Parts: sequence; structure tokens; C-alpha cells
Amino acid sequence: MKHRISEFVVGLLFGLGLMLAGMTDPAKVIGFLDLLGNWDPSLALVMAGAIAVGVGAFAVARQRTTNLLGGALHLPTSQQIDKPLVIGAALFGAGWGLAGFCPGPAIVSMASGQTKAIVFVAFMLLGMWGFELFSRWMALPEIKIEA
Repeated sequence: MKHRISEFVVGLLFGLGLMLAGMTDPAKVIGFLDLLGNWDPSLALVMAGAIAVGVGAFAVARQRTTNLLGGALHLPTSQQIDKPLVIGAALFGAGWGLAGFCPGPAIVSMASGQTKAIVFVAFMLLGMWGFELFSRWMALPEIKIEA
């Protein structure tokens, strides 16, 4: 039960942080991506902060064998930049640029009832399902994500 409570608290903090940073406002995100128009650089500070926190968290995590709640700690081991990674990154960036959402902020926005976010999340889930079907059809190596 304590795992579920900690997951809820972390998710709540993440969602609140996204809202405070403006990441749930597609117009703000698209303004950040519009380098040749009315560019809004404020989200660069959000990204820099997230990278700093991530670098620090991974530095601490590499020194540990268990997570803070005592469970097994599974960190990524691959450092290879391969075709699926590049294609996935390109698709992520295209979706972010077209819709003004990435997955986390889209789910937060969907919870507030934004129609555009609901459509985005529906098609994101459809894309994930399509990838599963495609990877099975092409016999691609299975990608496991530890929960």
C-alpha cells in the first residue's frame, strides 16, 4: 500500500509541476518551439531544471542497488543510439510540435477536460498499440519496461 501512496504523491507533484511550468498549455509549448516567430524561451528553464534533477538523480541511483522503498532498482544499461531510438525521438518531437503536448502534460490536461488533450492521448494510445502490432509483425526485439 505504501508503494501506491508514494506513486500517487509523486504523480501529483509531477502534475502540479507541469501545470506551474506551463507545460500543459499547448500555446506556450508551441510558442517555445516557434524559433522564427514570437519565441517564448521560458520552457528552456523548465527543461534545464528537469535535466539537472535527472542528472543528479541518476548519479545517486547508480550508487544504489535498491530504490528508496526497498525494491529492486532497474536502470537502463544500453547506451547505443539505434534506428528505433532515432525514429521514436523524431515521432515524439513531431507529435510535440504538432499538438503542443508530450505524454505527461497531455494526461494532466486530459484530466482537466481539455478536448485537444483527450484526442491527443487517444491517438497516443493508438500509436502505442500500433507499435506493438508492428513490432510483433516485424519480429522486432521486445522492449521491456520494468514497473
